Amino acid sequence: MNTRPRRIYEFGPYRLELAECRLWRGGQELKLRPRLFDLLAVLAQRGGQMIEKDELLQTVWPDSAVEENNLTVSINALRKILGEHYIETVSKRGYRFTAPVTVLAGETPNAAPPLAQTAAPGLPTAELPPPGGALPLHSPLYLARRTDAEFNTAIARRDSIVLVKGARQVGKTSLLARGLQEARAAGAAVVLTDFQHLNAEAFATVEKLLLTLAELIADRLDLDTPPHEHWNSFLSPSSNFERYLRRQVLARLTTPLVWALDEVDRLFSFAYASEIFGLFRSWHNLRALEPDGPWPRLTLALAYATEAHLFISDLNQSPFNVGTRLVLEDFTCDQIAELNERYGAPLGDEAEIARFFALLGGHPYLAQRGLYELAQHGLALTALEAQADHDEGLFGDHLRRLLVSLERDAALCAALRAWWREQTPLANAEFYRLRSAGVLAGEAATEARPRCELYARYLQPRLL
Repeated sequence: MNTRPRRIYEFGPYRLELAECRLWRGGQELKLRPRLFDLLAVLAQRGGQMIEKDELLQTVWPDSAVEENNLTVSINALRKILGEHYIETVSKRGYRFTAPVTVLAGETPNAAPPLAQTAAPGLPTAELPPPGGALPLHSPLYLARRTDAEFNTAIARRDSIVLVKGARQVGKTSLLARGLQEARAAGAAVVLTDFQHLNAEAFATVEKLLLTLAELIADRLDLDTPPHEHWNSFLSPSSNFERYLRRQVLARLTTPLVWALDEVDRLFSFAYASEIFGLFRSWHNLRALEPDGPWPRLTLALAYATEAHLFISDLNQSPFNVGTRLVLEDFTCDQIAELNERYGAPLGDEAEIARFFALLGGHPYLAQRGLYELAQHGLALTALEAQADHDEGLFGDHLRRLLVSLERDAALCAALRAWWREQTPLANAEFYRLRSAGVLAGEAATEARPRCELYARYLQPRLL
């Protein structure tokens, strides 16, 4: 391992510079013995993959006859430096680096990093999981983007509110899962609330919802203080919830608390949404108003797709214009090329990658689905292109759901039809709703375009 690529790896609060043989935590350099550094470099470069003990011994000690005990001692030494959560022992076989790893291809730490990539080899075809839903934490098919590193930085910085916006099926939940695991590894208490998992009864009233959320927080943190026993009928639901959070949750925790809320869009349609979002906004303000209070230890991470300003007009109550705002975009062509490698390179050359990208436009779910079929079932790219927009084709279920969702809103369908047929400009609200639904892309209504060629091929003849 004498010749090292000029590559920088980031995981949790750590930064590993291969070329310079340096490990940093924040601004502090951590000194490692050469063999320890070599071992860490191998594990980080193969993040998420189990590495056999024999392979580690041969790679890290290529010119020495060492016993397995040397490896065990070195692994334990790394755990003492990094923390117990970073390296997993696979019984009787080897080790796995468990933290999400972001690789920056820049040549110096001060250079502006390009879009983040996660180093991972391709999977054997037999081990390819079918696409759909959040990717498991250790999946080598997860492709980190710049937003991943920005999210982790904001959480580590203990920002008051971290907003993650992106169209449907762009990977927000997978990003949240990895960022929250990083927070756990750094010692924070973590609670995840997915609004899609709550039934209609939970949304019946603002008091019912806030009491439900308080119960879920108590359950996730194993608190023995049931919220309903601390609810005061003389106080408003918001005051009760804040009081419980301050007295029974934050006061009992000795660590920072990261509360992540996924699918926040579901709240937007309720009349009491402004009250809840106003409450979130007030905790941001309390950081300044009560600097000695518990609020600097609370971080809210909100993931959503719909444009919040279409539903929340009072900026003084909106948490969507404070804190750290991040946008999760579709994959670039270079990222599709990287994903292709992880699927075993079913797309044979750059020309095929360009055709695949032109068809799907970097849509994360569609790209995963397409590459899975190409790799798992040997489907040719020409065959995929030919049947891609058919109702019974590879993407038929996804496309039909998209069309049904659009047809539920006659006014929005009419606006989209006029834009396609007569080039009638879209109103801003129409454009933002169509972009949030993942149908269109662009920075503004004047730059609106179909999100991908596949959507144009499928929707135009059915809507016109």
